[in-house]
Amino acid sequence: MKYEKWDIGGNVVKDDHRYIVKDNTLLNNLVVSSTMLSAHKSTTGHRHTGQEEVYMFVSGNGQMELDHKIFDVTAGDTVLIEDNVFHKVHNNTDFGLKFICIFDGRRNH
Repeated sequence: MKYEKWDIGGNVVKDDHRYIVKDNTLLNNLVVSSTMLSAHKSTTGHRHTGQEEVYMFVSGNGQMELDHKIFDVTAGDTVLIEDNVFHKVHNNTDFGLKFICIFDGRRNH
């Protein structure tokens, strides 16, 4: 099934003042998730034992935190998150930051 760069389909699983998160669970082993992170907000930092993730930034600019090391990210960047690595996304701009996340298994966060 083909989806557009930003609209990956799925259902809203989180929606608050920080972000809107949608999960597409069409596949058996992977979840494809989209996040729209609001201006001057951050995601909840967390880690997953036994689960890897890939973040692909679609639009906007921000910062990615991996095990408390922070670096800049922008549209077109891809970040690989290894098993059990703490990760968090920060949007320190006046505009929304959109990214796609792919992870194995089911959502446990």
